[in-house]
Amino acid sequence: MPLHKRESLIYTVMICFVMVLGMSVYNVTLHTGSFNMETIKESWLGLPMAYVYAMCFDWFIVSKPAKAFAFRYLVNPESPVWQKIIAVSCCMVVPMVIVMSFYGGLEACVKSGAWNQLLIIWLINIPKNFIMALPFQLIIAGPLVRKVFRTAFPVGKVLA
Repeated sequence: MPLHKRESLIYTVMICFVMVLGMSVYNVTLHTGSFNMETIKESWLGLPMAYVYAMCFDWFIVSKPAKAFAFRYLVNPESPVWQKIIAVSCCMVVPMVIVMSFYGGLEACVKSGAWNQLLIIWLINIPKNFIMALPFQLIIAGPLVRKVFRTAFPVGKVLA
């Protein structure tokens, strides 16, 4: 886990990229009904805007309250690291799924022009995204990014 603000920013940049890319591929696959190179291309082309949106919400809005909730109600500073990781990850996934599902709904409305369907699309996307985002975060993205992060930035190498 990141030890200070600078490490936290670097980690957030990395985890946000992996989560947005993975969830973009998942959502495009859901909407097109197939997984192929066109799916990856469409996901990649939509990545920059989705990434900026996700980074802004993650860094400025979601992160602090999610961590505060996790450390107030789920774990304490003396808890094992794995418990803190799971608690914070779960507390981050819930609001990010809600926020990014809204973004997906906006994107769908821009493409289709069906703005009167925004609320329906958003509410339908939330459970579909949650059932993918939580396991993806806990099993694939989180461990992968933590491993790459600590390999690239050993403890004590990034100045506070």
